[in-house]
Amino acid sequence: MSVIAIYSPKGGVGKSTLAVDLAWRCATYGGHRTLLWDLDVQGGSGYLLGLDQDTRQRAASVFQREGRPHQLTARTPYERLDILNADDSLRALPVHLARIGIRKRLAHLTQLLRRDYDRIVLDCPPMQNEVSDQVIAAADVLIVPLPPSPLSARALDLLRKDLTRNHPRHPPILPVLSMYDSRRRLHREAREGRMAPYPAIPNASDLEQTALHRAPIDTFARHSAPARALHRLYQAIELKLADLRAA
Repeated sequence: MSVIAIYSPKGGVGKSTLAVDLAWRCATYGGHRTLLWDLDVQGGSGYLLGLDQDTRQRAASVFQREGRPHQLTARTPYERLDILNADDSLRALPVHLARIGIRKRLAHLTQLLRRDYDRIVLDCPPMQNEVSDQVIAAADVLIVPLPPSPLSARALDLLRKDLTRNHPRHPPILPVLSMYDSRRRLHREAREGRMAPYPAIPNASDLEQTALHRAPIDTFARHSAPARALHRLYQAIELKLADLRAA
């Protein structure tokens, strides 16, 4: 079982779109039993899969000492892909985690799900707090979407320094350029500079329409440039996970 976290301290970088697409590819192309765990109170992952938020507000309850994540997982319209959806109860999660003082509660919960899932994809909230600390402790790899700009390069440096200082044994970081537009000079300069080694996901109308269709891009625009780029990213992540297992 591998835990893949889609994490960025900034919002508006296409994080949920990337999490949904990656989870869907793990299930559809990889044949893996996959759980998409939405930890962001906005509930973007569930929405993009055509699901509504649970009005019972139970998402944070799994972090209690007697919490059972199996009881809250739900099927999606796609084979081998389940979801643990978000709801408003997650607003209090950072305070709750700080109060119980268990730094690896999320890591423990993912281990409880090991028998049921081969891949767990975490859609993380855009902030650095108790929740992000839990994510870093649980993840095998951190996928960090960044818009192509000089400020993003600086933000990545700051994130790396913070992880090195506070999480010396943090998982590998895989930066991804999200919303890349080759028509914009600053985007091209970023792509040709320090960010050249990172995968880039084009900002195209096909990708934006995932929110309109509420479905992964391959279900309606499989041969588009964003779909091909996302599949290359999925393959690169699977190779990285294989390397980690071999090591």
